[in-house]
Amino acid sequence: MKVFKNFCISAVILSLTFLSGCDRKQETIKLGYIDPLSGPFANIGEHVLRELQLFVEQVNDRGGVLGGIKFEIVPIDGKGNPQESLIAFRQLADQNIKFLIQGNSSAVAAALNEAVAKHNERNPENAMVYLNYGAVDPSLTNERCNFWHFRFDADANMKMQAMTTMMAADPAVKKVYLINQDYSFGHAISDASKLMLGNKRPDIQIVGDDLHPLGKIKDFSPYISKIQASGADSVITGNWGADLALLVRAASDAGLDVSFYTQYAGIVGGLSAMGEAAANRVKQVTMWHVNAGGEASDALVLAYRNKFPEENDDLFFLSLKHAMELLVIAINDSNSTDPLKVARALENARYMGATGEVWIRADNHQLMQPLYVSTFKKSGSERVEFDVERMGIGPMTDFLVPAEDTALPTTCEFKHS
Repeated sequence: MKVFKNFCISAVILSLTFLSGCDRKQETIKLGYIDPLSGPFANIGEHVLRELQLFVEQVNDRGGVLGGIKFEIVPIDGKGNPQESLIAFRQLADQNIKFLIQGNSSAVAAALNEAVAKHNERNPENAMVYLNYGAVDPSLTNERCNFWHFRFDADANMKMQAMTTMMAADPAVKKVYLINQDYSFGHAISDASKLMLGNKRPDIQIVGDDLHPLGKIKDFSPYISKIQASGADSVITGNWGADLALLVRAASDAGLDVSFYTQYAGIVGGLSAMGEAAANRVKQVTMWHVNAGGEASDALVLAYRNKFPEENDDLFFLSLKHAMELLVIAINDSNSTDPLKVARALENARYMGATGEVWIRADNHQLMQPLYVSTFKKSGSERVEFDVERMGIGPMTDFLVPAEDTALPTTCEFKHS
């Protein structure tokens, strides 16, 4: 009887274990996504969500992680506002979601970065890893760094290093006007422009330095008048979304003949607003662009277009692809979805992406990847196979900065390891 009883108990335990394993296989790993899905920057938040859906689908179609567990996106509207995004964060935390994805606005990122750090300190059993695909304020991987935060886009200083090197080599650049959004990212662009141009080409004059409210300006013509009066031949702007589109449109309407040096001209809605005025005038520094070239790069362009044929936009944030691929590697290598184990595995993660090998710096959790400086040209031009937003205009690479050459010193000192 005792043997039979023990056998029954063992059978029950085995049965429960088997059923638990089946249930675990059917569960999904939830990815909390916080970005604006309403308001002036909703088009960008919705576009990023489509990109994320594509990359999650690719991972799931390959079998997911840990022998078959799939990913599921949980999107919440942060409205592009730090306070609203913190409310969204609490919703994700209440659901014990382990992975947070955000990247639209460094102001939002700063708030979420602090919230994640505090939450994980108070609730280590329900910790969360923050995957930042596009908030590029340098402080996030320097003085405000957080062990739980990983950035998959190059920071503003890394991009400005590439951009100002190109400008310094161009003798036609003599007078530069700075116009940026009045928050941490815009301030970082302004500061880096003045410092780096001053070091590389002291003869270049900074003839204007304006900061304007984020997402509030409907008519940029007064700013365009100031740029015209300054005699600038070049404009550096970190503006994105409607703020960039309206700025360039106002410049075109006024006949302003300058070169625009940007980071987000190729993002959704940008080229549609600029139109033909962007050709040969608007430049950008990015982690990738649709004409980066190569079989893997072209496949990404076509994969997005084929999945969303009703949309006229194009893939932009290759950082989301990097985030998903490295997250998969970290989960499989650690054989766990425990946030701490995954974070430690991410610190050493690297893989061969569409632009070459990319990897995460262990000392500040910044992804290292090549950077492209490009100019928008009429499609059909040499090295302009794909246009953007079916506008007949696409980026052409001016030069490529290898990943190892983008590294900058960091002041990051993690409190958790």
